[in-house]
Amino acid sequence: MRKYHFYGIIGACQIHFIIRGVVFMPLVTTKEMFKKAYEGGYAIGAFNVNNMEIIQGITEAAKEDNAPLILQVSAGARKYAKHAYLVKLVEAALIDTDLPIALHLDHGADFDICKSCIDGGFTSVMIDGSKHSFEDNIALTKRVVDYAHEHGVVVEGELGKLAGIEDDVHVKAEDASYTRPDEVEEFVKRTGVDSLAIAIGTSHGAFKFKPEQCTRNADGILVPPELRFDILAEIEKRLPNFPIVLHGASSVIPKYVKIINENGGKLADAVGIPEEQLRKAAKSAVCKINIDSDLRLALTAGIREYMTAHPEHFDPRQYLTPARAYIKELVKHKIDTVLGCNGKA
Repeated sequence: MRKYHFYGIIGACQIHFIIRGVVFMPLVTTKEMFKKAYEGGYAIGAFNVNNMEIIQGITEAAKEDNAPLILQVSAGARKYAKHAYLVKLVEAALIDTDLPIALHLDHGADFDICKSCIDGGFTSVMIDGSKHSFEDNIALTKRVVDYAHEHGVVVEGELGKLAGIEDDVHVKAEDASYTRPDEVEEFVKRTGVDSLAIAIGTSHGAFKFKPEQCTRNADGILVPPELRFDILAEIEKRLPNFPIVLHGASSVIPKYVKIINENGGKLADAVGIPEEQLRKAAKSAVCKINIDSDLRLALTAGIREYMTAHPEHFDPRQYLTPARAYIKELVKHKIDTVLGCNGKA
């Protein structure tokens, strides 16, 4: 008979899984992950999850590469799959991989959703107060930090506004703003946040830039403007040894866009952040890079490609298997060539 113990963090106490006498890795916070990443010149991938196949593809790739992971859940994911289902799927991933995994709330809109996730087993939450004034952002973020730290959970704050659309986050290009380096020290000191998401030119979604914002290379592929590494460098100077986060950092990989378009999709002029720029960021103070749109594109590419080749099939296991394989392929590529966190678990 199998013996199960619940996992997670209750207060500051970690609770382990025990199955047939074997102790499995519990969920972890990002504190130790980020310390190692900062010192090692690499970043941890924060991958958005919505269902079993996405979680399996991500964690299978990380297990093969022995890489630490952040699995993050947006408000949209919680509405779609429900909190309990997502937590149990991540619990299964812990048993299957025995990797250090943090479970993170992405873009928490208010105190209540952050509290719900802290109370519900998450080890990290983001409170996104970027839509508020500087003072209101500080007040909201500090309230979340105070509650989270009492329960052994870490908090990510945000300064600056990223353009684009991601679930319930909608910011028009004209409303986007870069992070102001002269605000970061005060924000971190007064809130006590454990990491800071900044805006240096990334944006949410698969259409991060309009064609007129880009140039075209010799192959006719759109090339977006370079990230504001000058802002990043100034923030790094003002916040030495402090972990920085990049949101909206999918590269919108042409391979998956091409597969989608060749199989009935319409993603003309989809463009993301060049991977060489993300690797450069990962070698600096950026310890966490968020990846969501690339996962959606990989999954959709696998499904569309399979259904075009096999229109008579209707078993979800048939078309979700290659879709999951594309997720795994994508994540392994990101870990090895972009994040640089392979072998760092």
